[in-house]
Amino acid sequence: MTTMEIAIIGLGKMGGNMARRLLRGGHRVVGYNRSPEPTQDLAAEAGLVPAFSLDEVVARLSPPRATWVMVPAGAPTEMTINALAELLSPGDIIVDGGNSYYKDSVRRAALLEEKGLHFVDVGTSGGVWGLAEGYSMMVGGPQDAVEQLRPILETLAPGPEKGWGHVGPAGSGHFVKMVHNGIEYGLMQAYAEGFEIMRAKEEFDLDLHQVAEIWRFGSVVRSWLLDLTAAALASDPELSDIKGWVADSGEGRWTVFEAVDLDVPAPVITQALMSRFVSRQDESYAAKLLAAMRSQFGGHAVKRES
Repeated sequence: MTTMEIAIIGLGKMGGNMARRLLRGGHRVVGYNRSPEPTQDLAAEAGLVPAFSLDEVVARLSPPRATWVMVPAGAPTEMTINALAELLSPGDIIVDGGNSYYKDSVRRAALLEEKGLHFVDVGTSGGVWGLAEGYSMMVGGPQDAVEQLRPILETLAPGPEKGWGHVGPAGSGHFVKMVHNGIEYGLMQAYAEGFEIMRAKEEFDLDLHQVAEIWRFGSVVRSWLLDLTAAALASDPELSDIKGWVADSGEGRWTVFEAVDLDVPAPVITQALMSRFVSRQDESYAAKLLAAMRSQFGGHAVKRES
């Protein structure tokens, strides 16, 4: 396999593990993190070439340079890309491998093109398992830049010809990843509801971990999410250490917004997002009002606060 050099900017869990996988694949990886400890640790552990500023990152790469940004979406990504744009030279590549909004990626690509820089957006899935299993990558950007990055993408993917692909122009990689995460919301919600129904059937005293293990093999609902569900139930079937408060990263919201803009019905993904909002309420004012209305029109009993 052809090797190349690249800089990883942002050495958190995912960025750090991507750097490790690339180093194991024989690539030369320059690493930079805002706090220096991850950079120092990876340099000692895996042979990362350390850099302690963006100026150092650029200085330690040979033209044409490739930089891969793995920092939180929004302002951190914007600031990092803008700073790199002032330091890099025409023909260099900036990759955004985070969960950026695809419209931001389209805008950034156009601005960087004016400077002669190539922008590639890579929607990346795989989480903490990516180091061992490889990452699923949905790649958007100019064909020439993507081909230049092929050795990196083939190493990060589950295999050279699987788990990644060039899906279209700038912005398309993050768009596909956005929809991917919206689908993920729906799948997770369906599993959660199904297992809660089984738990509520007390007279059967179902072993939910056993059910998950049965479904993992041969069933039409088997999936990696089900594998993870089985692992969670094995360690704590009652999930006693977990509060039922579910965050959302933003991609589910963006998927719903896009469905509305495109007049595409997406009731499952939308309801899955709404269910996450419900999980964050200690008490629902809407539920109180529903109870009050039932009492008003039908004389139905309401539960009072003690």
